[in-house]
Amino acid sequence: MTGSNGLLGQKLVYKLRGRKDVQLIASSRGENRLIKKDGYEYEPLDITDEKEVHRVFAKHKPDVIINAAAMTNVDACETRREEAKAQNVDALRYMVSAIEDPKNKMQDCHFIHVSTDFIFDGTKGSEYTEEDEPNPQSYYARTKLEGENIVRASKIKWSIARTIIVYGVVDNMSRSNIVLWVKNSLEKGQQINVITDQFRSPTLAEDLADGCIAIADKSATGIFNLSGPQTFSIWELAEMICDFWKLDRSLMKPVTSEQLDQPAKRPLRTGFVLDKARRVLGYHPHTFSEGLKIVDEQIKKIQDKI
Repeated sequence: MTGSNGLLGQKLVYKLRGRKDVQLIASSRGENRLIKKDGYEYEPLDITDEKEVHRVFAKHKPDVIINAAAMTNVDACETRREEAKAQNVDALRYMVSAIEDPKNKMQDCHFIHVSTDFIFDGTKGSEYTEEDEPNPQSYYARTKLEGENIVRASKIKWSIARTIIVYGVVDNMSRSNIVLWVKNSLEKGQQINVITDQFRSPTLAEDLADGCIAIADKSATGIFNLSGPQTFSIWELAEMICDFWKLDRSLMKPVTSEQLDQPAKRPLRTGFVLDKARRVLGYHPHTFSEGLKIVDEQIKKIQDKI
């Protein structure tokens, strides 16, 4: 798997490292940042280096690859376009070509690629299915759709897992997401601007990992929506986070997308129909309230060790 240092990547490693039927090779750029380093092999890999991709894939010849590596900072992608293209588009071309290369003997490899709700424009007015027509509104979204199209046009065995606003806790608390951002900011007494007119289905990282693993276990191909089961406004999410940890709501300032004026345009309303994932994969994600309890337990465990 790629992107093992990221939020999804870490969850995948910890869920798979104990399985007797899996020989896990975790890869990411630079050194391994996970606390637990046993039960799997770590291979440094820069997916934007074509030769490196071919070398690592040929060396290990994996049966399944879960590509959890991407540049996901939407505004950074807008301003650092070459970097976004390298990670979200060119890297896909390199990985697909490495799998297709007959010299590498990987013709049976199942490639599972993680994508995003941002490929849609958010104007549908209800949850999106796997068949809905994409209409990306930002450079990030365009690169993610282009990456999907490279995978779909290939001759390899492929699956695409689309997800929405992933949250959770990583080793060393080194990465933020909406839950940790709201919680940490309010705990420090900082005022935050919270968008009122964007709607999302927040996804617990463990649920997304389970969905990706189910795709691999069931050899399920095609596109799958893997998100949380409920759609809320970002403001409602922040209120729930605030209330769960009994923080000060008065520090939250409501703003519209227009007022916030972020570099990249976001779809106003996304959310997924999960029927296919439930039926084919047995995917049953946690509610946001349940997810907050899981995050709280994980934070307490980390704090107990400090």
